Amino acid sequence: MKPEIHVLGLSIKTFGLFFALNFAAWGLLAGRRLKELGKPSDWAYEMVTVALVGGLIGARGYYLLQNHDSLSLGDVFGGSGLIWYGGLLGGVVAVLLWAKRKDFISLALLDLAGPCLALGYAIGRIGCQVSGDGDYGKAWNGPWAMGYPHGTVPTAPGETVHPTPIYETLTMGLLAFALWQLRDRVRPGVLFGLYLVGSGLERFLVEFLRRNQDVLLGLTAAQLEAGSMFLAGVIWIAIVLRRHGGLMLPEAERRSVGRVGPPGQLHPV
Repeated sequence: MKPEIHVLGLSIKTFGLFFALNFAAWGLLAGRRLKELGKPSDWAYEMVTVALVGGLIGARGYYLLQNHDSLSLGDVFGGSGLIWYGGLLGGVVAVLLWAKRKDFISLALLDLAGPCLALGYAIGRIGCQVSGDGDYGKAWNGPWAMGYPHGTVPTAPGETVHPTPIYETLTMGLLAFALWQLRDRVRPGVLFGLYLVGSGLERFLVEFLRRNQDVLLGLTAAQLEAGSMFLAGVIWIAIVLRRHGGLMLPEAERRSVGRVGPPGQLHPV
């Protein structure tokens, strides 16, 4: 584990480094999709900026809210102290406020967010793994178990655990890839619904291997939140299915919905 690296005399937190790479990666992906949609690719930089600010406020605020009895403030880019669901909420609110100013609140925006959020989460979990920030799982002696003795939140000497950040990086990376491949194959709105289902299911299941405390019905707070995401995604997809009779676009409509028409225009969704 390497919670920090030293470059030219400067100490850089590895969690913060991957946190930044998370936004850079989904910004590049969003820029490419915006170009496909006939929107200015520069909008991706604006989205990243507002999402970063909103996400930091939400992630840190949620962490402080959950740990206010035992937490000292510290550096927001430290090896711990940021919670994904708080960051997701803060980022979503910030991007929606930005999109309202750009008159871009639409299903196309939600579908754009799906693969970007999945990719960003996958990269962020690499930061959790490298820094050993405490997001690892329960004690385990299986074939790929590992310890985090030098992490920001170290394991006990000789103890090995489930490397759950690796599980999440692989799962969410595959989800991001799948969503990106489907971006012109499914009806508008379906991509975001699939993101909610996939990410909610992933987090709900991985929590059984993690160390978080139960809060209700034997489930952790993260599982309750993930379950809500999963349920919302299922309902969302069911509405689309009922309304259109299918989730996939007819062959004749593929690569036309959401694709570029006349310069600067967007096909209706």
